[in-house]
Amino acid sequence: MQLYSAEIKEYWEAFAHKWVKYRKKRSYYWNFISKYCNYFIHPESSILEVGCGSGDLLDSIKGRAKTGVDFSPAMIALAKKRFPDISFFEMAAEEIELDQKFDVIVMSNLIGVLSDIEQVLNKLHGVSHEKTRLIVTYYNRMWEPVIRFAEFIRIKRKSPVQNWLSSQDIQNLLYLAGFETYKENRNMFLPYNIPMVSGFVNRFVSRLPLLNRLGLNHFVFARPIPETLTPEQADSKYTTSVVIPARNESGNIEQAILRMPQFGKGLEIIFVEGNSTDDTWETIQKIREKYKDTHNIKIMQQDGKGKGDAVRKGYAAATGDILMILDADLTVPPEDLPKFYNAITTGKGEFINGVRLVYPMEKNAMRPLNMIGNHFFSKLFSYILERPIKDTLCGTKVMFRRDYEKLAVNRKFFGEFDPFGDFDLLFGAYKLNLKIIDLPIRYRERKYGDTNISRFKHGLILLRMASFAALKIKFW
Repeated sequence: MQLYSAEIKEYWEAFAHKWVKYRKKRSYYWNFISKYCNYFIHPESSILEVGCGSGDLLDSIKGRAKTGVDFSPAMIALAKKRFPDISFFEMAAEEIELDQKFDVIVMSNLIGVLSDIEQVLNKLHGVSHEKTRLIVTYYNRMWEPVIRFAEFIRIKRKSPVQNWLSSQDIQNLLYLAGFETYKENRNMFLPYNIPMVSGFVNRFVSRLPLLNRLGLNHFVFARPIPETLTPEQADSKYTTSVVIPARNESGNIEQAILRMPQFGKGLEIIFVEGNSTDDTWETIQKIREKYKDTHNIKIMQQDGKGKGDAVRKGYAAATGDILMILDADLTVPPEDLPKFYNAITTGKGEFINGVRLVYPMEKNAMRPLNMIGNHFFSKLFSYILERPIKDTLCGTKVMFRRDYEKLAVNRKFFGEFDPFGDFDLLFGAYKLNLKIIDLPIRYRERKYGDTNISRFKHGLILLRMASFAALKIKFW
């Protein structure tokens, strides 16, 4: 084992003085990796790259503080000379000892040459906190014969002996070391820049369904397996704000209060009334006064229009650790909110998405055309977001306020495009690299008022948003 590591080290020591020139000639391939990693890194994140080489990837990605470690003295000396603003340490991956916890850890094309991958992954816990994101990049195993042929005809430098790992191999090693894989991606068919060809093929063709499994670059996203909390521990740890957008929902306001269970460390209920033509606003004011001694209720009116605007206004005023949405039509039962609380506080996910399409519905809960449309958009957005999203338009979505604050700062990336509010949060959670989990609920028939959804008008809006999301998320 030691001899194998020594051979790898000798290889990189001998190659260090040629590396910058070699990498520059193949910059198209490396820049593609940097660009993809950078998409998911917040500018305020602290970054560690294990096996940083001469520091090019670290220099090209965002981050408030960046650190690189590598076992090659020659590579580290080169990195320090080229990028003096980045911290570099000569250190084997198997022996990482740093007095800092990082938000993001990147291992780019490294695991193929490690003698003991599990040992290295175990060491990463010493530089990780509970929210750390691990990004592992490596060749798709299906490309092994192509890469070997490229080395044989000398258009690629011959690499040391590689661990050719499948997706399942990588996930299993991560799991054994205490990390949970929550997302994967493969892309790139042409690692060299052919003008007007490579860009189109790699941006679009390599990301199409089925074809995307053949991509050269394999990206695996993981996080430390969350600490297991008992229901009692979780229930006393976090406060919650439930935002209830309400337009023409006068008859549902008091029921929302009466049916709302008490859960968590504290519960704040925020009604946001928006442009009602009935007496919803007057009813909200009466209900707050009626229950002021038993419930923490805030009330406000929208300045703009649409549910998305109401959610943003309510979230801006929220003080809870956890943010939830409850539609005022109560088709998602308030009694189900503790399920969402338990899912997020016990670490099952970091963005909990309600799903109406699992359990049987009450007879008139959803019209047939709406049902067909929801299933169609479920498939479409699952492909775009690279996660099984079974129901994009369920009104109840839950996340930590600390994550929402980052999402709000980063909102300019997508823009305020979403009148519903659901996609603003879903797309933002994807960009923040959060683990998105579906939570099934029983969808109920509306008991008061009429739906605010127009199936054809809003269906066209959804198609426009899907196109927008594809360009911003899938084919950028």
